[in-house]
Amino acid sequence: MDQENAENATTCPTPSIAEAEAMPDEELLYDLADLFKTFGDTTRIKILYALMGADLTVSEIASLVGATQSAISHQLRTLKQARLVKFQRDGKNVIYSLSDDHVYTMLAQGMTHICE
Repeated sequence: MDQENAENATTCPTPSIAEAEAMPDEELLYDLADLFKTFGDTTRIKILYALMGADLTVSEIASLVGATQSAISHQLRTLKQARLVKFQRDGKNVIYSLSDDHVYTMLAQGMTHICE
C-alpha cells in the first residue's frame, strides 16, 4: 500500500450500520456529495460506460456516445477533475481510460441497484 492509499485508509472511514453515529468529517461528506454530483449527467455516464469496455480517444468516445468532440472534451474535463478518468498521450493522440477499478465498481453497482 503506497503512502497516499495508507493515508486515505485512515481518513476515509467505511460506513457501517453499527457506526452510524460516527459521522465522517464534513469535508469528506462534501467531497462525497461532489463525487455523486458528477454522476448526475447522462453524457458523463455514457462516457464512463464507453470507457468500461476500452481505452478510447475523444473522437472514438464522441462516435460511441453520439455527441460532438467539443461536448465530450468538456465532460472529460469534469470527469478528470473528479478523478474518474485518466489519460495518456500516444503521439498526437490522447487516450482516456477509467481511473481505477473503483469507478467500474461504482457504475456496475449503480446499474445493479436500479435493475433490482
